[in-house]
Amino acid sequence: MEQGLVYDSRRLHGKRYFAELLDSLETPASVLQLLRLSRSSLEMLQAVERRLLHELERNGQLRARVELLRTIPGVGLILALTWALEIAEVKRFGSISRALSYCGLTSAQRESACKPHRMPISKQRNAQLQTILIEAAKLAPRWNSQLAALHERELARGNRNRATLAVARKLVAYLMAVDRSGKAFEERAAAAEPAAVA
Repeated sequence: MEQGLVYDSRRLHGKRYFAELLDSLETPASVLQLLRLSRSSLEMLQAVERRLLHELERNGQLRARVELLRTIPGVGLILALTWALEIAEVKRFGSISRALSYCGLTSAQRESACKPHRMPISKQRNAQLQTILIEAAKLAPRWNSQLAALHERELARGNRNRATLAVARKLVAYLMAVDRSGKAFEERAAAAEPAAVA
């Protein structure tokens, strides 16, 4: 990028394309060596990640729980595994609001002159779970129509971050419901709109 070379960012992670790109670069050998080292470190970490996920999936009890959580549209392997490992026993949370607080998806509310003011989301949280939930909330509306509708409704109010938080909170509610019941997720039909009174 510093040399202004044109490259295809979509193909950059491919081994063959990366090797061809390095061969075409006219940079000092030390820079090429650093690029190769960075690439090999990335490949090693990806291999470790794949191995770790594979080993976690082999645990029978964990696998059954993860498969159940993955019945929720928009919940993938990483979110389901993170939820199962970080939450441990879901029954320890008496309510969804406690789980939301644990995940760092709630904020304090102050009231001054009868006007409520929301504070930033809590810093006392499970940081790993919060990060995964926020990232999942950005993608989940693509696969879940109810989450997409919630995101659009919140986005219409004008704040993208609040829309993402609303989706993350709904994901927690879905995850808790499936985890507690031990049953696969079933999408409920949207409630019918009340008839207008003339």
